[in-house]
Amino acid sequence: MTANATELDHDIAAEDVPKRRRLALVASKGTLDQAYPPLILASTAASMGWEAGIFFTFYGLDILHQNRFRKLKVASLANPSGPVQLPNILGAVPGATAAATKVMKKWMKDARMPEVSEFIDMSQELGVRFFACSTSMGVMGVEENDLIKGCDIAGAAAFLEYAAEADVQLFV
Repeated sequence: MTANATELDHDIAAEDVPKRRRLALVASKGTLDQAYPPLILASTAASMGWEAGIFFTFYGLDILHQNRFRKLKVASLANPSGPVQLPNILGAVPGATAAATKVMKKWMKDARMPEVSEFIDMSQELGVRFFACSTSMGVMGVEENDLIKGCDIAGAAAFLEYAAEADVQLFV
């Protein structure tokens, strides 16, 4: 009878502990304007006590690449909502990408938004997990030592297991 009471106490105690919410994000773009959404969402979730993880795949790996994340740009070509409103044909003009990047960086600074490097540090300090897609690393020629410190290397199946337990899953 004691074992049953102990099991019951354990079950009741487990019900009293709220399940920690989980956010699972996929980041597949490696541009400056596409680096912010997953970092903002994940750091916000983590600051709210959620578990958060971002799966960086294909060009999204640039956000984790130690030689590329400080050089992310905003593509002005085929980006009608970009910071510099240009007809699409003008997005191909030399200097258009540099201008769009400069404008976006100014917007972010004026809004007191941290730079991508600061968001990466802040996210890691808050416990956000960064998953680098192992398949994409092979396709994109990214080696483990190219990545910033603190990244997990995971295949799609491993991340799907992580995401299956998430309360919120987003492809951003």
